[in-house]
Amino acid sequence: MRGFARVTAAIPACAVADPQTNLDHHLALWRAADVEGAGVVIFPELGLSGYTARDLFLDGELLAASERALGELVKLGKHLRPLAVVGLPLRVGPGLYNVAAVIQGGRVLGVVPKAYLPNYREFEELRWFRPGIEVPPGSTCTLAGQLEVPFGIDLLFDAPDVPGLTLGVEICEDYWVHMPPHALQVGAGATIIANLSASNFTVGKAELRRLLARAASDRGKCAYIYVAAGPGESSTDLAFDADAFICENGALLAESQRFAREDQHITVDIDLERLVHERIATNSFGDCARVHERTQGFAFRRMNFVARRPFGPLCRAVDAHPFLPRDPATLERRCWEIFEIQQNALATRMNAVGKPKLVLGISGGLDSTHAALVAAGALDLCGRPRTDLICITMPGLGTTAGTRGNAQRLTEALGATFAEVPVSDVSRLLLASVGHPAAAGTTSVDELLARLRADPTLGNVALENVQARLRTLVLMTVANQHGGLVVGTGDLSEKALGWCTYNGDHISMYDVNAGVPKTLIRFVIRWVANAKAQTWSARTQASQPTAGALEGIPSALPNTADVLREVLFAILDTPISPELLPADEDGRIAQLTEDAIGPYELHDFFLYHFVREGARPGRILDLAWVAFEERYDRDILKKWLRVFLSRFFHNQFKRSCTADGPKVGMVALSPRGDWRMPSDARVDTWLAAVDAWPEPLEESGR
Repeated sequence: MRGFARVTAAIPACAVADPQTNLDHHLALWRAADVEGAGVVIFPELGLSGYTARDLFLDGELLAASERALGELVKLGKHLRPLAVVGLPLRVGPGLYNVAAVIQGGRVLGVVPKAYLPNYREFEELRWFRPGIEVPPGSTCTLAGQLEVPFGIDLLFDAPDVPGLTLGVEICEDYWVHMPPHALQVGAGATIIANLSASNFTVGKAELRRLLARAASDRGKCAYIYVAAGPGESSTDLAFDADAFICENGALLAESQRFAREDQHITVDIDLERLVHERIATNSFGDCARVHERTQGFAFRRMNFVARRPFGPLCRAVDAHPFLPRDPATLERRCWEIFEIQQNALATRMNAVGKPKLVLGISGGLDSTHAALVAAGALDLCGRPRTDLICITMPGLGTTAGTRGNAQRLTEALGATFAEVPVSDVSRLLLASVGHPAAAGTTSVDELLARLRADPTLGNVALENVQARLRTLVLMTVANQHGGLVVGTGDLSEKALGWCTYNGDHISMYDVNAGVPKTLIRFVIRWVANAKAQTWSARTQASQPTAGALEGIPSALPNTADVLREVLFAILDTPISPELLPADEDGRIAQLTEDAIGPYELHDFFLYHFVREGARPGRILDLAWVAFEERYDRDILKKWLRVFLSRFFHNQFKRSCTADGPKVGMVALSPRGDWRMPSDARVDTWLAAVDAWPEPLEESGR
């Protein structure tokens, strides 16, 4: 698949001070990486000699044997495709260095010394080695029968045949200092950092290693490969855990089996296109790189190597639901964070505009339910009664008894004020006044519904949208009458697709759901039902009308947490529908949103990768094919991506004048913040790319 680089972290079993045995283990793992199609394979620090050789590093026999082992490894691995990065002790001039030798095609391409040597607590490397920071730029050494091998911390390794693949190398302690070498390497273009480590294990150290690597990969917009020493290192005073892992852009992609006693390796595909996009999109990354280039006066030498593109199945997980964390505990925490962002943002807006009542159209669907929960929470934060939330249900031509009932039950369970303002008859009158064929000459809503059931083609966009616009008119009028603020209910997915009526549900005074995708809204509602409802039932309210109630409509009586949970789960089980067309004779919903525009799980996947990752259409489809495990065939994926792209481009004009609303995640579409796009941009180029998928197969590189 285009845009990826396959890398391997290899952890050989170690024989201390036995380079020949270590050579055999290295070679076996290098061959395994070659079979798996890796372009780069990384081994541990001082892997050919063993890290715990201690004063034997000063013995000429061990040093010579280590160099011979490297020379033999270079020769035996001549026809292996992956670039290999191998650790050994190396004499250069009068000094001894802890180095990483970078080899491929029967040659040593360069040698990188360890920049910073630890000499504290259990570490004593200054006893044997000299720090790489003392090596002058442009230095060379002699190794494996080669003269003038580039030597120093000023080396980067480029793969011209794989766009975006540049490797930087650092060794163990370099990773722990506050100004690590990789900070300059990523600024100079390195997209993958390899850390050859030995790193004895102490309790809690594995978590700290991952914390540092995730942070480094996030700040550096890069991948970070960490390989610690494997079994067999001396246990005289230390223990080693065979820890290896690979991070990318702040996320952990793969990790080894710690404390395993045999050779092992992990292989994963690095998303180079994503990393390049992150660097382009994050302008401060380039600014920082330029500043350091000027102030440090440090120029890297660049060595070319050959890296093949990955073949076969993609070696990484692709999440079908990128807005949903896989770990249940993390998902629960995210739901809490989202809800807190929403209710606090709404509370802040309420305080800023004079503590208004909240007016909300309640339909019994997911979005209005979510918004009602947030509004109730915001009133609690402001110390206001729940009756200051005015929930208005506005039955239209397609409203079913089930959703109407759920809307009222939810309002009552929250202790909010409930009102019903039907829009069916007013819709009929307005449609008739403009000569709409479904309404012209009708005298009742029943007559209009009968016409629509007899001829469904009469139910066009004019008939649907008149209801949405009248509902907004009702909400705005009630807000004016009671000093209220209309809370919008539309979510991020609907804003992406333009699935809202311009000057209808498109309009509100504050959009609390604007940053939450449809697939995540379900989980936030479920979280409220499971984690919050038990302690967040309706407050005790008077049974008489309050200042927050509409005239003649009493406030809801208090209800229990069980009732709130029951109605929330009933709403979660209701199909997604705008209910703008009449139900069938049996009262079943006739208009299902996902039948019309496609599955929201696909649209949320497309949205994430298109906006957050800047992915090409062909790449989005490649990833979807992997993520959904062929649950959708290729033509279906293409069909719905065409719908997504067309609607996304054609409905930018709606997003350009959308209401304020809080950003809650990494994807947002506010025209004042994350997404600025011309409303008349052409979508043709993107649609042509969809039509061209699957792209022609590339050379496997085998």
